[in-house]
Amino acid sequence: MKSKLRTHLICYDDFRWFTEDVRGRFDDTSRYNIISFVAVEEFMAYLERNKVHGYCKVAILGAHDTPEQFELIGRLTNEIKKIDSRIGIVLICTPDKVDEIKKIIPSNVDAYIPKNANAILRLHNAVKKLISEHGILNFRKRRNLSFYALIGFLILFIVLIILAWFELPRYF
Repeated sequence: MKSKLRTHLICYDDFRWFTEDVRGRFDDTSRYNIISFVAVEEFMAYLERNKVHGYCKVAILGAHDTPEQFELIGRLTNEIKKIDSRIGIVLICTPDKVDEIKKIIPSNVDAYIPKNANAILRLHNAVKKLISEHGILNFRKRRNLSFYALIGFLILFIVLIILAWFELPRYF
């Protein structure tokens, strides 16, 4: 039986305003591993240590009202993508600042979620989307490997038939 894909949710929540909601929504410990950080240095050190691509990783960042915070989150998203380009980034922000954040922070964020009553449901949907994309990427790699193996065996078969034709013409 195939084991379930384990997803790592890595939260940077400096004021701890959404981490407990995330832990409540993603409570299945066999499928989700939730790690929360308050300091940027610890967050980045964890990402540096865990560069393994075998599982799906989602970074959840919280942005507040100040433009300095937006610039910090922008630099943070760039550093995350430099460390590992396959990490999905979800940004939770205040509802009235979503458009301003989209202008300041580059386009390497996968989802912008306004902090309101249904933010955790939107976060759940965004994480499910990133898990699906990770699975599709893995299946695509396996499909391509199988296709290349098939082409290799077909070429080998054709070469063996041609060699047999020239070496053993009486059987053809």
